[in-house]
Amino acid sequence: MRRSSMIRPEQSPTVALADIARMLNLPEIPGTVNGICADNRQVQPGDLFLALPGERVHGARFADQALAAGAVAVLTDPAGVELISGGPVLVIENVADYAGTVAAHVMADPADKLTTFAITGTNGKTTTAFMLDHVLRAAGQVTGLIGTVALRIAGEDVPAVLTTPQPADLQSMLAALVERGGESLVMEVSSHAIVQGRTKPICYSVAGFTNLTQDHLDYHSTLEEYFGAKAELFAQGNSRRAVIITDDEYGQRLYAHARKERPDSVVALSVLTEPSPQSASENSATNAHNWQVRNIDLRADGSAFTIVRAANTPDEEQLAVTTSLAGDFNIANAALAVVMAVESGLGIDRVRQALAAGNGVSPIVPGRMETISDAPRVVVDFAHNEDSLAKAIAALRPTTQGKLIVLTGSAGDRDRDKRPKMARIVAQSADHLVVTDDDPHSEDPAQIRAEVIAGIPAGYSFTEIGDRPTAITQTIYAASPNDTILIAGRGHETIQEVGGVMIEMDDRQIAREALAQRKATS
Repeated sequence: MRRSSMIRPEQSPTVALADIARMLNLPEIPGTVNGICADNRQVQPGDLFLALPGERVHGARFADQALAAGAVAVLTDPAGVELISGGPVLVIENVADYAGTVAAHVMADPADKLTTFAITGTNGKTTTAFMLDHVLRAAGQVTGLIGTVALRIAGEDVPAVLTTPQPADLQSMLAALVERGGESLVMEVSSHAIVQGRTKPICYSVAGFTNLTQDHLDYHSTLEEYFGAKAELFAQGNSRRAVIITDDEYGQRLYAHARKERPDSVVALSVLTEPSPQSASENSATNAHNWQVRNIDLRADGSAFTIVRAANTPDEEQLAVTTSLAGDFNIANAALAVVMAVESGLGIDRVRQALAAGNGVSPIVPGRMETISDAPRVVVDFAHNEDSLAKAIAALRPTTQGKLIVLTGSAGDRDRDKRPKMARIVAQSADHLVVTDDDPHSEDPAQIRAEVIAGIPAGYSFTEIGDRPTAITQTIYAASPNDTILIAGRGHETIQEVGGVMIEMDDRQIAREALAQRKATS
């Protein structure tokens, strides 16, 4: 068995380097490979080493170590080959564009043997992915789950580093899933991954779209560029079917664009009680392909609702859904998960049975509206932009008897424009804001906090406490039993980066310790 933190299959196919060379229209070289890796620390004997250009350093700088560890050849670009002192090398321009295709070939195209689901959008990807995985497992399937919070391959959990793994890691994971009897794969697909081609050459069975709001403008120059990256996932050849929530402008635009290219495989889903005139007009032409959420019962401990296929459909075309995850935004997440399962070919009857067997759609999603205590109520959430923060506050406001206190900051080296906007969002609906540090990265933490504070209206109640553990602890100590504290921004994350230094920090654990100390001294 290969022993490595990288998930690999027990048995890998043997592939001739000459076959790979022919794929790339390169001169043939002798030898065979039975694995692929882009991290010299994870190389196993028989691997092809992918030496890709990076943001700070070229992977070819580590090629000699990879060859010494047992790699039989290197695939790189012209800049990379200049850094390699020996060994068989395949050289091609724009090597990153071919990494996924080569990795899939080496691992025998594992995605072709799975029903594959991709979920993209600004907010809701992680929760929707967990919900869809929950439904599929309740239906009796062996699944893989790849995303921000978790990497789970047929029941084995490993730490997640990127929302969407790099091509060599991804294809090895899929091969391991297939080897273990996997039937379905659920993936969060970030806009970064789409632009960088990390998921190539996978053509997903079903792609789902949650929503789009301002985020990642440090990477994408404009919101329109960000939208264009998301839309790529829904192009012919990247997904076979699509389920698109059409309750915002970008969902409606994406639906209209995708339907022009492939009208019979694009499905609209609306959670709005009364769809907008534009959405209703677009949906009416293809009503048989569309889904609507109705009969919403929104409660403090979750919600219940009905999903209906088209208008005036018989009872057998309806699904009753419950979820214990609070907030109307989780209705949208749950509905998208359920409809994606149906549209994959699982069918309404089997999904209905899965909902009954799985107690609705109620997975535990780490760091996503995760309740830590009840008196005071302490909730940890990943909300890190205007839209997600507004939705988290809206979910907690109706059931808060005392004050609603929000503790948040903003990450460094990221979109600066959203910092004051997030403070304004809190001031509109919450009673008090605690401004603290998130992940400053290379920026001055005090400057980040100042930019957040700049958005607070005159006279609004706020506190500035830079050290995050201290901020969490003091806020919990000062709260009344009827108060709600929303600790926002980091969710499941366990490492804080300050000036290049990595610090272990888990908001949930800090909150639990503060609550225990509060109880012990009360």
